[in-house]
Amino acid sequence: MHSTTLLLANTPPQTLPARELMAFTLGSHILLVPFGVALPFITLLMHHRGLRKGDVVALKLARRWSAVMAVQFAIGIVTGTVLSFEFGLLWPRMMGRWGDVFGLGFGVEAWAFFLEAVLIAIYLYGWRRLRPWTHFWLGTPLPLAALLGAFGIIAANSWMNTPQGFTLDAQGNPVDVTVRQAIFTPIFGPQYWHFAVAMFLTAGYVVAGVYAVGWLRGRRDRYHRLGFTVPFTVAAILTPVQFFLGDNLARQVFHKQPVKFAAAEIVWNTDTHVPEYLFGRLNEDGTISGGIKIPQLDSILAGFKPSTQVTGLTSVAADDRPTATQATIVHWAFDIMATIGSLLILLALWYAWCWWRRRDLPRSRWFFRCAAVAGAASLLTVECGWITTEVGRQPWIVYFNMRVSDAVTATRVSSLWTMFGIVVAVYVLIFGAFLAVLLKMRTRWRIADESPAGQAGALGPEAGTPYGPREGTMATTGAAPDPGTPQSPGGAS
Repeated sequence: MHSTTLLLANTPPQTLPARELMAFTLGSHILLVPFGVALPFITLLMHHRGLRKGDVVALKLARRWSAVMAVQFAIGIVTGTVLSFEFGLLWPRMMGRWGDVFGLGFGVEAWAFFLEAVLIAIYLYGWRRLRPWTHFWLGTPLPLAALLGAFGIIAANSWMNTPQGFTLDAQGNPVDVTVRQAIFTPIFGPQYWHFAVAMFLTAGYVVAGVYAVGWLRGRRDRYHRLGFTVPFTVAAILTPVQFFLGDNLARQVFHKQPVKFAAAEIVWNTDTHVPEYLFGRLNEDGTISGGIKIPQLDSILAGFKPSTQVTGLTSVAADDRPTATQATIVHWAFDIMATIGSLLILLALWYAWCWWRRRDLPRSRWFFRCAAVAGAASLLTVECGWITTEVGRQPWIVYFNMRVSDAVTATRVSSLWTMFGIVVAVYVLIFGAFLAVLLKMRTRWRIADESPAGQAGALGPEAGTPYGPREGTMATTGAAPDPGTPQSPGGAS
């Protein structure tokens, strides 16, 4: 406790509100990122199925998902812009000193953001005005633009975790910047692929979860079956891949950021034959309360043998490592992420077994209950991943080069807390409006599907929307149109 009090005494009072504000905005924005990165790919996958098989239901799902994609992107503009401004407002000393080294990542993300905005506009516009396959191929760069944006952000964050590509002059300022080294840091590859696959996996489970809920409520039509199967299959395929990517990233952290690894595994002293603790709490004196102890497992996981030496938190001075409370937070976040990932593998295997045996979905309601929960669980793992990354790096904002306390703004504490309150209120309104729009869209689509006009294939309440292909374009693909759909020149439904 004495060491924690001493650390807090040496920390500027602005640090707490600045960190809380940054954590809130980052934690809120990250909930939208899986859909910005992966929903375009899932939508195009369904779109391709609709065109290739002449599947009107698949096209209906694709055009509806494209509407959700556009709404999500609009909300992401607001939350992402606020987050970008906060880097300069809350951490001006970091940006002023290190911006020339790692700022290119933010530039790449900005270019990708504008490119994605243009491509989304073309994709939505094209439902009504372009030939089907032309429209589809114009949409294919969307996932690449989304991945490019993720590339920029992860490049900046991985540099903060393993900074390189510069030398320091006599005053401690970075000079002789090597851009390639600053972008492709030692942790960049493992962190980027782990993040990218997490986005696709999370979006797949969330989208499938929506249709799993409909399935549990008795909506067993082909619309809900297809809406569940395609995104869930994407997520199920990627789940075991993500498990190995996560294991590889943890091992890279063990080598490149040993103190962060020690925090994630609450290892106090450097030693071999180190046990693994599932959950539990690290105390200030290095003892561990609670949790499940598995002898030697931490050393085995780190280096594949019990004799592997694991660096402990006490390998560095107390003010150069996370506090016991911070280490416990990181440890719990890491364990929650690993636990949920393991459970999702079991769910994916359940799905694969039933599909291999019967070429059909599992028939158990428990499977669909688990699938409905999987989306929320995946979002929780995304939050836990960022907690592990950011809190585990404390007290450094640039790992072993600049402390958080040295980077924080000199703005008055009261102003920072006021800003925090305003941002929370605005975000509550923004996310409330986002959910309200989605619920209204869902209600409108359900009315269209359940009305006699919708069942007959005629134009329903969606007739005036900019995201629905006009009826008749299916004929231009060479596939047979739905017999209940009236034909008119130049569109698809």
